Amino acid sequence: MPSVTSVAKRADLKDTLDRLYHQYNCIDAATDPIQVVRRFANPADQEVVGLCAAALAFGRVASVLQSIERVLEVLGPSPAAFVRRFEPPRDGARLVNVVHRWTRGTDLKALLWIMRSMLQDGSIEEFFLKGYDPTAADMASALDSFSSRALAVDLRPAYRRVPTRPGVQYFFPRPSAGSGCKRLNLFLRWMVRHDAVDVGVWTRVSAAKLVMPLDTHVIRVGRCMRLTRRVSPGWKMAAEITASLRALDPDDPIRYDFSLCHLGMANACGFNRSQGDSQCPLAGHCHPHPR
Repeated sequence: MPSVTSVAKRADLKDTLDRLYHQYNCIDAATDPIQVVRRFANPADQEVVGLCAAALAFGRVASVLQSIERVLEVLGPSPAAFVRRFEPPRDGARLVNVVHRWTRGTDLKALLWIMRSMLQDGSIEEFFLKGYDPTAADMASALDSFSSRALAVDLRPAYRRVPTRPGVQYFFPRPSAGSGCKRLNLFLRWMVRHDAVDVGVWTRVSAAKLVMPLDTHVIRVGRCMRLTRRVSPGWKMAAEITASLRALDPDDPIRYDFSLCHLGMANACGFNRSQGDSQCPLAGHCHPHPR
């Protein structure tokens, strides 16, 4: 049984994180790819745009948004309808020159081709649910199944000659291989949670099972706050940070992701020694590691 002191500290930390959550629980609180997803009112379009946006959510925000916009120019006003009828030879030419860091247009064609296969089940949610176990502790097995079934799609229509390691594999990592699956967990957060930021169009996946999207900023803030003792990023670190937050909110542990991520992106946390710990909204809870 936790001590009175630890219970009090936990309650104090929850109050602090809840204040930060409410501060950031606004779609205009920070520049973020979810803003692009929210442009669309149709849940089917939000699914498609969400998976595309999450797949490209690595690197500088400005570059990420620019790449997403280039893909949306191809998808048009009804992205789900476009994907349902997508034919790589006919519709993929405009993607050829889209490059986002090491991702090439052919990889994006393969992503849309896989998404077309997913939509044959009716929706991306339906495809995901085929591997989802509501009794599982978290999303590890569901994401393993999701990625494995996605990459089992015949990629030959998208790649003229399928490479030994096609770039589309980067979009579908697996927890069983140790990956933190940051972008897939981000996509799930957008689809499952519902507040002023996340669209919450999926109704049969529990927010309690979600796992923290593990990016550089969350890792840094998470370690400073002692939410994890791990040094190496990966699924185990993501699960440990999530477990720490689940102790504060068992029903919605990653509600704090958006605020913690953007706190880190804004260099507002105590690890920015030039500002000092007194400037950190998490002062008293944060114990910065040396850079």
